[in-house]
Amino acid sequence: MEAIGIVAGGGQFPLLFAAAARRAGRRVVIAAHKGESDPAIEAVADVMLWVKLGQLGKIIRFFQEQEVRETAFLGTITKTRIFRDIFPDLKGLTLWNKIRARHDDSILRAVADSLEDEGIKVVESTLYLQELLFPGGILSRRRPVADEVEDIHFGWRMAREVGRLDIGQTVVVRDRAVVAVEAIEGTDAAIRRGGELAHEKAVVVKVRKPGQDFRFDLPAIGTKTIATMTEVGAVVLAVEKGQALLFDADRVIKAADLAGIAVVGVEETPEGKLVF
Repeated sequence: MEAIGIVAGGGQFPLLFAAAARRAGRRVVIAAHKGESDPAIEAVADVMLWVKLGQLGKIIRFFQEQEVRETAFLGTITKTRIFRDIFPDLKGLTLWNKIRARHDDSILRAVADSLEDEGIKVVESTLYLQELLFPGGILSRRRPVADEVEDIHFGWRMAREVGRLDIGQTVVVRDRAVVAVEAIEGTDAAIRRGGELAHEKAVVVKVRKPGQDFRFDLPAIGTKTIATMTEVGAVVLAVEKGQALLFDADRVIKAADLAGIAVVGVEETPEGKLVF
């Protein structure tokens, strides 16, 4: 049985991927991060190793011992941990010191390159889970009203530029003003901050980065996103079609409908027109 590796962070994505890979006949070898990965991941692994953040050499040796030739990066890592809670081994420290701009993509691509230099190919995170990609159209009962549609268009342009700079993938706007930009703190914290500043009627726009690498760092939406928006009175969630993950779709839409939040999957045409 051919092995597939998983470098696991937090959340349910690593568990879902592991279960799907096993259904596809793969032996699942997981390197999970202490303090991030769900302990339940042990139940879906054929072979398991717990590592601390930064132990790249340990992961590579483990995969080589298990004859892993393909791996996927799955789940979240609390980004602020890089300032207070990282325990790199020699391989990890050497790589870290070579990275000049410590943006998400720069770090992840450097790690992926290190694995591929060792003969371990990094595959797309959606390899077995294409059905989780965010659909297009109006997903909620409520449709955005005219002013909110204008905010979606405005926020889209702003989010694209923020993504181009590899800062984040989400902006929060109201009345064509940016009230929050996602950075290292993550989407939910940006929504909370932006919603509090807007007081109400905030519009949340989430897009792919230009040149988004499907091997890692896809934006994700789940019930927590809607709960945070509800908490601060945000009214619209607009996400780029096919460029983000949607977990627990039925529960997300039900929660949005209860809160009166419009959820929209947006597609940008080659001419730059937004369709939803």
